[in-house]
Amino acid sequence: MYSEDDLLPLSALQHFVFCRRQCALIHIEGLWYENRLTAEGRLMHQKVDDGGPENRNGIRIERSVLLVSRRLGLVGKSDVVEFHPSPDSVGDRCEIPFPVEYKRGRPKPDHSDLVQLSAQVLCLEEMTGTKVPEGAIFYGQPRRRIQVPIDTALRHETEQLAMELHRFIQRGVTPAPAYEKKCDKCSFLEICMPKSCSPNRNVGRYIKTLVSQIEDE
Repeated sequence: MYSEDDLLPLSALQHFVFCRRQCALIHIEGLWYENRLTAEGRLMHQKVDDGGPENRNGIRIERSVLLVSRRLGLVGKSDVVEFHPSPDSVGDRCEIPFPVEYKRGRPKPDHSDLVQLSAQVLCLEEMTGTKVPEGAIFYGQPRRRIQVPIDTALRHETEQLAMELHRFIQRGVTPAPAYEKKCDKCSFLEICMPKSCSPNRNVGRYIKTLVSQIEDE
């Protein structure tokens, strides 16, 4: 079990899966840079979070729900948690939590969004003592909600990554940049400089290019 002082943000787990360097810049070096895409995502989350609790078709809906797992050492908020009535409940109402994470763009090719949702499920299970079999991710560009089963493999992957994240943050070392296609949309692109700092890039050629650009100004 982790102490309260050792809890890491749930968002760090998503950053860790998406890009180790981005995770270090945010959660080790304390940096944050916003571009159009991150601003749109922030506004989308604010719009979701600003809505109050409601009941819809027998489902109780709560927003900005605090989530904590001492076992995984994670803390954060779920955009929305729906509480569905259990089909097995008799007498007193029994509810099954169903987290819904909102994303501005499209589904990612990696597991970063799935792991983030899975971590929310594990937090809810620890907090409520109720088995949570699934959740959902709403993607803004296709405006589509995708239901995600939280199976054994995804749970194990999430638990392993949470342990790796804690070791990564404790080491406090920011990885060197390495360019991938996803870098082009990252808000850290200009300070990370993955193309210019890549170990595969010819440093001499890069310096000559910079000098040439300066002389042309």
